[in-house]
Parts: sequence; structure tokens; C-alpha cells
Amino acid sequence: MSKETVLVLGSSGQIGTDLVHALRNIYGNDNVIAADLKAQPIAIGQAGPFEFIDVLDAVKISETINKYKVTQVYLLAALLSATAEQKIKSAWRLNMEGLFNLLEIAREQKHLKIFWPSSIAVFGPTTPRQNTPQYTVMEPSTVYGISKLAGERWCEYYHQKFAVDVRSIRYPGLISYKADPGGGTTDYAVAIYHEALKAGSYQCYLKSDTRMPMMYMPDAIRGTLELMHADAAKIKIRSSYNLSAIDFTPAEIAASIQTHLPAFSISYAPDVRQAIADSWPQSINDAEARNHWGWQHEYDLNKMTADMLQHLAILKK
Repeated sequence: MSKETVLVLGSSGQIGTDLVHALRNIYGNDNVIAADLKAQPIAIGQAGPFEFIDVLDAVKISETINKYKVTQVYLLAALLSATAEQKIKSAWRLNMEGLFNLLEIAREQKHLKIFWPSSIAVFGPTTPRQNTPQYTVMEPSTVYGISKLAGERWCEYYHQKFAVDVRSIRYPGLISYKADPGGGTTDYAVAIYHEALKAGSYQCYLKSDTRMPMMYMPDAIRGTLELMHADAAKIKIRSSYNLSAIDFTPAEIAASIQTHLPAFSISYAPDVRQAIADSWPQSINDAEARNHWGWQHEYDLNKMTADMLQHLAILKK
């Protein structure tokens, strides 16, 4: 494992910030190359190699892989759901061409192991919303969801046709104290903790009873690494795995916060993101991930709330 060299494209985003740190703990600082168009947070950027890379620049990606003798690539760069609706063409280009660039490189360099994240956005209003299964109707109604569904099909195609070792997870909403919200519909569940400590109140852009699948970032990072470290024979789905942990509503997360901050208040002013949330599942069935490679989540809502508030309070001092 110590001989592995890892490239993280889109390293300064919500997932990348945590993932680079976790990977460097495993492989060593010098063996994990962070890469983004934006500068990396100082704590991570000074700890190991950093490259300015546009994921649309296939030549630069290939040169970096060869320069560092990379064996694993995590492609995290994307425009998320709410932002993508405002930038349709650029979202499609970034989300799809970046993936194509990497799949084509991996087709030529057979030693590469690829991680590409999908999302619950691949589901749509015709999908069963409760306990959404791995295999079901998938008719996404957002640019982000359309690009992720197309990406899943291309990942499976490149695995079947060219034996590319590509692995993927359909992330639910992700919650982390290490990075600011990134423009996703589920990001209220990050912002609410910041505002609870900063202002003692929060105005939510979703209705109080909008239930969505969520996951605390430590679980998401651990699940990602477990998938990538699993024996290839255990990875039976090469499109993308459902992955689940918890689900809750804005009212429920507010109540959880109030157990620590009794004066906290929440109000509601639904906007265009409500329609996106209403098209997504309320809960996810991830039996395949649990059966194939042993996935288990650790954090429930209250455990996550306690940890979020503790770490954010420390960061704000």
C-alpha cells in the first residue's frame, strides 16, 4: 500500500478537503497529489504536493500522472445541483468531459484505479422515494443528475469494454465542518450548523418536512476508501453503488441542534431548490454495498450534530 501514489482532482472542494487529509494519513504526504483550479487550504496545501489542474485539460492530467507515477485517481471536480441549473452548458462540459478525459487515460494506462462520485441526483420524480433500491427507474430532472446518470453508464461501459478499474458511489447529501457549502441542494444541512453558532438562527430554503438522505463526511470518506481498497472481485457494480447512512428533515436537524443550543431558531423560505429536493429520494436502500464489500455507517443524526458543533466551535475561536 505504501507504494501507491494518488492524484485527487478537485481537491479543494467539500469532499476533496477531507479526502486528501485521509489519503495522506494512509499513503504519506508526498504520495498524495492535490490538484485543483483553486488554491488548496493552507493546512493541506503545505503538507504535500499540489498542482493547478483543469480537469478539461487531458494533456495536463496525463503529464501529472506520468510525472508522479500515479496509481490511483479520484475525480471530484464538478458543478453541483443548484449551481449547475444556472450554468447548464458549462456544467455538462465540466461534469462529462472531465470524466471522459480520465477514462480515456485509464484505457491506455491499465494500472490506474479510478474513483468517480455519482449522486442521488441520478434518481428523479418517477423513482420510488422511500428505500430507493440500487436498480430502479432513473429519470433525473436536473442537469447535475443527467450528467451523473450519463457518467455512470460510461463508467460501466469502460469497465466492460476496456477493463478500466473504475469505482463509484452515489453520495447522498454530505455534511462536513472542514469546507463551506458547495452549491448543492442538500447544503442547507451544512449551513445550518454554521448559522446556529454564528447567528443563533437559520432561514432554510426548503420546507420543514423535506426529507432527504444524508451522510456525515467521516462516514463518506471511510466508505470511499473501503470501496477503493476492496478486492476487485468484490466490486460487482461498476456504474455506481447506492450508499446510505441517515435521513432527516430540516425540522429534525433543527431539533437536534436545539438539544445543544436551546435558543436556536429556524424559519423557512422555500426557493427553486425545493423542486430539486422533491424530485430526489427520501431514503436509500444500500444493501448491495453492505453485502458486496461490507459497508456500515457509524454516525446517526445526534452523534453527527454533537461532533459538528464541537469542531465548528473550535474553528471559530
